[in-house]
Order: sequence, then structure tokens, then C-alpha cells
Amino acid sequence: MTTRPLTAEERGITLPIPFGWYMLDYSADLAPGQVKPLRYFGEEIVLFRGEDGVARALHPYCRHLGAHMGHGGKVRGSRLECPFHAWQYDETGAVVEIPYAKVIPPQVKRPCVKAWHVVERNRLIWAWYHPENVDPLWDVVEVPEATNPEWGEFERYEWTVPVHIQDMAENGADAAHFRYIHGTASYPDMDTVFDGPMMRGRVEAKMDTPRGPIDGSITSTVMGPGQSWVRFEGIAETLLIAGVTPVEKDLVHARFNFTLPSHGHKAAGQAVIRDIVKQFNEDYPIWQHKRFMPQPIICDGDGPIMRWRQFYSQFYVE
Repeated sequence: MTTRPLTAEERGITLPIPFGWYMLDYSADLAPGQVKPLRYFGEEIVLFRGEDGVARALHPYCRHLGAHMGHGGKVRGSRLECPFHAWQYDETGAVVEIPYAKVIPPQVKRPCVKAWHVVERNRLIWAWYHPENVDPLWDVVEVPEATNPEWGEFERYEWTVPVHIQDMAENGADAAHFRYIHGTASYPDMDTVFDGPMMRGRVEAKMDTPRGPIDGSITSTVMGPGQSWVRFEGIAETLLIAGVTPVEKDLVHARFNFTLPSHGHKAAGQAVIRDIVKQFNEDYPIWQHKRFMPQPIICDGDGPIMRWRQFYSQFYVE
């Protein structure tokens, strides 16, 4: 007997998509003149890089006759040209040229398709999402190691997970699951600081090695719902930059990007990476089948789950 996938409502997912900066793509994967159709936030998006090297994103449907500019659209300078009738859009979403028309209709001389706020930072392309199109309320944080030539290229991993992004993010606050899902010897005790849209947490831990235990630490930073990074220090320096982006309210595209210092202990760093990827894969079936509990019954020892939810609530429009 087979069962159909449960709908978002059947899984208790009534939360909307939270606002914030989210990863769209890798900077290295978008060449000048390249056009990409994407789907995130329950919306179609066209991402392109102008001949000037700047990445831009627009709502993809031409206001003329509705062609999707992500499929067959062309870059002309810094503009995006519709494949159907060659209407050209600037970065604001306004039509600036119609090659066969003497007059551009006034309705499209001003921005007539949505233009996304886009920045490139940490070798990644980010877009600001807000359901009411409010301008960005904070910036994407620059992580120094990401562009430091003494650190290596990203080792990339990605998953598409049928879960709400808040449910996925809550795992970090759920101390008890580390023992029962990941087999850790103890429950992590994280010192956590909440500061506006930012959360910082640090765990001190002893790491077993053939030469005996070594003091180590794991420092996690979250900036809004879409940007986070983790520094592993001690036996091996390792940096994880995560880009977790909602495709729909019940579907998340997660990309983990690891980098190691060129002077570091590569074998130990690779062991850290393998362990983090293993933990994600262990969490996956729980996320895949769980139901979101808006009023969970919490016990002592569960970790700061409710404080985390209070922090996360600021990213929803009231």
C-alpha cells in the first residue's frame, strides 16, 4: 500500500515564509550574460548577470504578453531582453526599449515587474524576500574566511527537504535530539545570545584524538532565517556557510558550503565535514514526516526551543 505525500496543512504547516536574505545561487555559477530561471518563496524568479558583472533578479513574466524571460531571455548590457518580442527591462523592472515601437506605453516606462534586492557576498548571491516588499531591514554579513585566499574553495552539499524552514532551523535549539538522533555522548550546553535579527551560540567541547582529548569549540551565528555560519575550532579549523532558502512554505533548498584553511589539518577537517553531513542526513527522515507543533509540550533538558521560537517570530509580518 502506498500513501500520498501529506499537504502542508495536514502537516500543521500554517506559518508563512519568513522575511530575510536568502541564497539564490553561487557567484561562480552565474557568468556575465547568463540567465537562469529559479523558483523560491512560492514565486518564479529570473536571475541574470549583466555584461557589467552585476547580478540582478526580476519577476520573470513580461508585461507585454506574459513570456517567461528566464527561458530564452537575453542579456543586453545591463538589461534583460524578453525572448518573445525583445522588450528590454532595466534593473528596476521598467521597460526601457521596444525595438519596433515608436512610443513605450506609459504603464511600463516605470517599474512594472518586481525587482529583487540582490547582493553578492561570501561568494554567494543573496536576495531579500519580504511578503509586503519592504526594503531590507539588515545586511548580509560578510564572513572573512569566505574570500580569504588562505582558505580553500567551497566543498558543496545540497538537499531539498519537505519541511518549513523554521522547523529545520529549530534543530539547533533542540538539545535532546543530538543524543537520540546523532548518538552524541552528552547533550550540548550552548551559551546563546540573541541580538535583534542575530543569534550567536557557542559550545565548548573536548574532542577525542589518538593523542588524547583536545579542547575545541563550535560557534554558530544566525543572521535572520536565511544566513548562518558555523566555525569549528580545536582539532581542525573548519567553516560552514549555510544557505537555506524556502522553495515553498513546506519545501526548503538547503546548501552547505564548507571551507578549510590551506595550512590546516585536512584529514581532521574532512572528518568534521563528514560528521555534519551525516547528521543532516540523519535529521532528514524526521523532517520529512514530522508535523509542526505550534504549542509543543516542552520538558526541562529540551534546550531553549521556546526562546528560539520567540526570536524567530520577529521574521513574520504581524
